[in-house]
Amino acid sequence: MKLSKLLFIPMLALLFTSCSSVRVSTDYDTKADFAKYKTFAFYKTGIDKAPINDLDKKRILRAVEAELLAKGMTKSSAPDILISLFTKSRERINVNDNRFGGFWYPWYYGPNLVTVSQHTEGTLFIDLLDASNKELIWQGVGTGALNMRNVEQREERIKEFVNKIMAEYPPGSQKR
Repeated sequence: MKLSKLLFIPMLALLFTSCSSVRVSTDYDTKADFAKYKTFAFYKTGIDKAPINDLDKKRILRAVEAELLAKGMTKSSAPDILISLFTKSRERINVNDNRFGGFWYPWYYGPNLVTVSQHTEGTLFIDLLDASNKELIWQGVGTGALNMRNVEQREERIKEFVNKIMAEYPPGSQKR
């Protein structure tokens, strides 16, 4: 029985870290009329500055394009809005003390139930700029764990990030 409890706690911690969700926040220009934006294009100048590899850039751009097309927008050479992106990442270390709720018991000589996990936390910024003046009108930011070991997992995680961010566009369209 003790062994099953000891294995349960680290497995639970692993489950929560591997299935961590994407935290999203957005900001926008309250004076912008989002109903007038019907066409889009990618802002190469901004995208080229994003500090990620070209394959991940392509994955992100495809996912953003799919989301905007699903919202009824069309890709155009004379767009209403330009899409730019930026990314950043940092290493995170989680230490969980699972010894009886964190209390120290001098008579307990069992195994150490402190678990340490490390993962990379990534942040994706999706910026929408008014094409006429190149001013930022909407920004979506998604942050979450980047535990992608193979191409399929990478693809799915990127789609999840973009889907959750773009669910907030246009402002007021999401169900609260």
